[in-house]
Amino acid sequence: MDLIGRFFGKDTKSRSPEKGKASDRDIRIATCALLLEMAQIDGEFSPDERERIMSILKRDFQMPDEYAAELLEATSERLRDSIDIWQFTNLINENYSREEKIRIIEMVWKIIYTDGKLDSHEDYLVHKLANLLHLTHTELIDAKLKILHQGG
Repeated sequence: MDLIGRFFGKDTKSRSPEKGKASDRDIRIATCALLLEMAQIDGEFSPDERERIMSILKRDFQMPDEYAAELLEATSERLRDSIDIWQFTNLINENYSREEKIRIIEMVWKIIYTDGKLDSHEDYLVHKLANLLHLTHTELIDAKLKILHQGG
């Protein structure tokens, strides 16, 4: 957690006092939690899925390898301690624009299609996430088609 705190230059438990906004770290953990939840929903967390999440963290959040690995571990711990994913989607809803939430759903679709198929548990969860993020069915499907056209 020290690496993460140093990377973001903030106390790892802080919120911005003037705006009441969550820290960048909290939002990244929330996003990572959704990706991890999707990767594990089918009962297995493959090395390919782990690598895909690491790649997303490094590329989309401009994180060096060691920070991405630490964020993944911190998020795994937070996810194990959570009752449901509402707390993560709520944090995202409070801090992200509609476009940013669509990007998260695109990331989720990338995780789903890491193994090249959509199973019923993944389908259920991605629809639930879209609903919790207040995205329309059309936005969900458009994000899916975008990822499929990119090759997953």
